[in-house]
Amino acid sequence: MTGSGEPLGDCVIRAVRAEEWRAVKELRLTALRDPVAHLAYLETYEHAAAQADDFWRDRTARTAEGSEGAQQFIAEASDGQWVGSVTVLVEEPGTTDWTGAVVQHKQGHLVGVYVRPEERGSGLTEVLFDAALDWSWAHGVERVRLFVHEDNARAYRFYRRAGFEPSGLTVPLKGSDKRELELVLERG
Repeated sequence: MTGSGEPLGDCVIRAVRAEEWRAVKELRLTALRDPVAHLAYLETYEHAAAQADDFWRDRTARTAEGSEGAQQFIAEASDGQWVGSVTVLVEEPGTTDWTGAVVQHKQGHLVGVYVRPEERGSGLTEVLFDAALDWSWAHGVERVRLFVHEDNARAYRFYRRAGFEPSGLTVPLKGSDKRELELVLERG
């Protein structure tokens, strides 16, 4: 099952709504406290927690239902708890990406992948990815990419099973000898 608003067990996969900024903030802060957050995110809990409410309102509005340039999908349990999330950003050719490189293709960029530990292995991540990919293809992207820390073997294996292939692009992490690896899924 894929797509916005479709169930997985007792969860519904859907886009966030602009007025849900407090829940977006809570889930992000939870993700940044995860034991592997240092491998999964380029942001720290301390930095995110220090952001003003206006930051969270704006961030949520940019990725909310109906947005054209980005979309955040969440998995909402029947009790209302958010148990997972993924965000897709549309990158346009000729713009500069987060690494400073010029974007060559209209592409989706998956970021902020998180599933609460008790839901991992349930198929939830796959359904979140399906929703993000369906949205991406519907918005005319040629490919979808993501970056994974070279030491995040669990995430790397999942992304490969989901069909993402290494592009060969690596990005060094500031202040470290570690790298982020780009994985790409071409429109099929």
